Amino acid sequence: MIDKESFFISLFDKKYIGDDGALIDGMVYSKDLFCEDVHYKQIWMNLEQIAYKSMLVNLSDGIVMNAKPRYALIGIKIPPSFTHQQLKELSQGFLKAAKEYQFEIIGGDTVAGDKLDISITIISQSNNPTLRTDLELGDLIAYTGELGSVKKDLTLLIEGHTVAHDSKFITPRLKADFFYEAAPYINAALDISDGLSKDLSRLSSLNKMGFAFIRNFSADILCSGEEYEILFSFNEKNLDTLQTIADKHDTKITVFAKAVEGSYSSECPENHF
Repeated sequence: MIDKESFFISLFDKKYIGDDGALIDGMVYSKDLFCEDVHYKQIWMNLEQIAYKSMLVNLSDGIVMNAKPRYALIGIKIPPSFTHQQLKELSQGFLKAAKEYQFEIIGGDTVAGDKLDISITIISQSNNPTLRTDLELGDLIAYTGELGSVKKDLTLLIEGHTVAHDSKFITPRLKADFFYEAAPYINAALDISDGLSKDLSRLSSLNKMGFAFIRNFSADILCSGEEYEILFSFNEKNLDTLQTIADKHDTKITVFAKAVEGSYSSECPENHF
């Protein structure tokens, strides 16, 4: 049975839907929600961290399409009990991301509500976008960084424990500098937001291909969502070049599969419903 997210998306025209963002005339439009008691709890993160992460998870979508952020719109539901100081702390997180990634916050909307929910729209620009649909038969499949820690840290937080201040659950580590330089040597890419297995299934479905694995992974790695590492494919002839770029930017890349005829289905439970 089709999952609810896929069913809902199927009710709309898919002309621009299906990638990390909607590509229209060289501009990439991406949106993410960051909702209290769904994506985080206020006891887990301070307000600046909450605002900053809400930006990062959206910036990730543009980055993996080889697009650089230009503008942001912020929609935010604010509890009536929030003080001016708390609002200032939120603004510091938004502004920190804008300064680091060199984009402007150009507006949005506010509304009162019982929980702190944030909706971010990022408008990015690309002269040579990278798409999910450009996977080629025989491509090597790789990801950046390490996978699995976010799932472990989320479990700790849910159980009432604390996590390290540099946890990737608190602050995702985007690989923008690596990807912008590596993009000419990459065929297809997407960010790992719902887990390696789920995002591989998206790549498989869009390109009508499967994957021959050359590494074995635990469920902690396959199913760890909100990693915001980069899943990408490339021609084997570009491996040395990509490794050189990765080393330059102190970015680990793990090659783990090859694109083959067939299909691949996720081994993990759905995250959304």
